[in-house]
Amino acid sequence: MGLTTARELAEQVAERLKTAGFAAYFVGGCVRDLLLGRAPKDYDVSTDATPDQVQLIFPGSNLVGAHFGVILVRDGAVQVEVATFRREQGYQDGRHPDNVSFERDPRLDVLRRDFTINALMMEPAGGEVLDFVGGRADLAAGIVRAIGDPVERFGEDQLRMLRAVRFAARFGFVIEPVTMAAMRAMSGIVMRTVSAERVRDELVRILTEGGARRGFELLDESGLLEAVLPEVRVMKGVEQPPEYHPEGDVWTHTLMMLGGLQAGVDPALAFGVLLHDVGKPGTFRRAPDRIRFDGHVELGLKIAGEIVERLRFSRADSEQVLALVGNHMKFIDVPRMRESTLKRFLRLPRFEEHLELHRLDCLSSNGNLHTYDWVKGKLAELTPEVLKPMPLLTGRDLMRMGYEPGPNFTVILNAVEDGQLEGVLESAEAAERFVKQKWPL
Repeated sequence: MGLTTARELAEQVAERLKTAGFAAYFVGGCVRDLLLGRAPKDYDVSTDATPDQVQLIFPGSNLVGAHFGVILVRDGAVQVEVATFRREQGYQDGRHPDNVSFERDPRLDVLRRDFTINALMMEPAGGEVLDFVGGRADLAAGIVRAIGDPVERFGEDQLRMLRAVRFAARFGFVIEPVTMAAMRAMSGIVMRTVSAERVRDELVRILTEGGARRGFELLDESGLLEAVLPEVRVMKGVEQPPEYHPEGDVWTHTLMMLGGLQAGVDPALAFGVLLHDVGKPGTFRRAPDRIRFDGHVELGLKIAGEIVERLRFSRADSEQVLALVGNHMKFIDVPRMRESTLKRFLRLPRFEEHLELHRLDCLSSNGNLHTYDWVKGKLAELTPEVLKPMPLLTGRDLMRMGYEPGPNFTVILNAVEDGQLEGVLESAEAAERFVKQKWPL
């Protein structure tokens, strides 16, 4: 087709369907976003053409949802989903309909959808909107409302409860009271019926699409936070020493940090921010001098590890979340670190995320960015070659010198690198003399 954008492809798909005698509309999130003045990420087309008829019109298309009548039309890297109007009945597994019937009436297709703001259809050519459920009024009023009976809608797919939170947070909307009441009543079943991966993906979206703080306030208000992240819910009411945390309890501090996350933030950083103090509730102690959380980093690592495993994060994201949780308190000691310790700290993978977590941590507590600015200055001053220079010695060099391979090699090579980072050892010859003196054969 030679088109370059999803909008252009969707318009041509709709035009070809109409030329063939079928109805064709933009539908769902793209219509919502267009009416809100936002650029849609993708476009979906809804039609009364059956899947077989769609594939006859678009011979190179792919059937991606046989049961649901969804056809994927591609033009290079751009793709548009074309779905046949349908009704759905019975949801024994809490996600998939037991029966699907293709329809000619667009109204019947709309009634199966989740929220009124996602159930609008638009004529691609003229922009005329079909609204069977009051979605335009809810868009104008800033309301997320389930279509029909919210208990039925959430019974069909429990993940819709998390989606309600996501849409309200992203757009700054409120959740309609009857819809919220159904969420409170049904929140406990989410983790029993929805896969961990789908829950994870919704939580990531809540944290990274903008409005993360509002999202987690709504998760708490709806009861969903207790269901999906009880370890975060227990932060509420956990006092902190006012001399360091004038903002209030651990929950308030965490919410303030979430409020500082920008849309598009990396998911690992977002979860690192969310979980950096997850060990505080379990280590709270009122000592004679002040409130203390001895060992909260260690406990936080254990709890965060259980969470990323439960939510089935990738290995790379899991490692980064745990690195962020495990290292966030080290900034306190940065100005007093040995040069070798400091350089190793500053060269942590994705260190910019550690620094950003620290910045948010400071701004959400005492507001003091002195250490943040000091580290920024150090990073500007130290080149990558200085932070991680080429090794003066390798294991092969140690064997050449007569040392037997073993665990001690790591100790020796780390000591050599310490000397190199401290500026004490500047050549391979100096490193060899150092090793022979400290570990004589």
